[in-house]
Amino acid sequence: MTGTISSRAGLHDDTRLAGGYLRESELPLTSLMFLLPLITVYEVGTTYFTTAAQHGQEQQIIAFTLLQRFFRLFGVHGQHLPALAVATILLSWHIARKERWHFNLMTLIGMGAESALLALPLIALGRELVRHFPLAAVHVNRHDVIIMSFGAGVYEELIFRLILFSVLSVLLKDVLRLHSFWVYLGVVVISASAFSAYHYLSPVERFQWRAFVFRTLAGGYFGVIFLLRGFGVTAGSHACYDILILFL
Repeated sequence: MTGTISSRAGLHDDTRLAGGYLRESELPLTSLMFLLPLITVYEVGTTYFTTAAQHGQEQQIIAFTLLQRFFRLFGVHGQHLPALAVATILLSWHIARKERWHFNLMTLIGMGAESALLALPLIALGRELVRHFPLAAVHVNRHDVIIMSFGAGVYEELIFRLILFSVLSVLLKDVLRLHSFWVYLGVVVISASAFSAYHYLSPVERFQWRAFVFRTLAGGYFGVIFLLRGFGVTAGSHACYDILILFL
């Protein structure tokens, strides 16, 4: 009898700890602390360490540039405005939720491990796609891509998940008054399609249906992660995918 009670108590503790991690890892302040290293690596890397930076030129991901252009519409200029926007949004969200000013280091480590694990199914899907439908080979500078991957994880997810999901949710739910199922499906599909199309803003990107379909599926995958696990883990998963795919 004692052994049974102890086992149940242990199970209850494990469940409580798991539930605590899942909740805490979704909090805005925790997401910000988790993403600060990614933002820092990207900001420092694009300033000093990319091939372009070492030749006195600027190289940024398109999402970062779009955010800068958005701020310029209001007469606001600054190299680090997108990074400040991420911090401002998450801190404002944290204050609005009236959460404690506290984060757990073990939660941040867990988010890193979870992000890497969540990147693996997408990597497997990409490898299968290439195996059955070979794509044109692209030569890249791995050093530059690693730096850019940190920014892509943060700023592309900021635009296509955190911001676009919010706008689409208001439109589909509050304006069109659709059922919750269609709201969730709509925001995932529309944002995924926009995410895939966005890559063709690059002048060096050539349209390929297979690549477009894969990126749409990837956008849908990140959208589901965002709905289930929040912004921090989604951005981390995106960055992990972009980095791991170089080596796997």
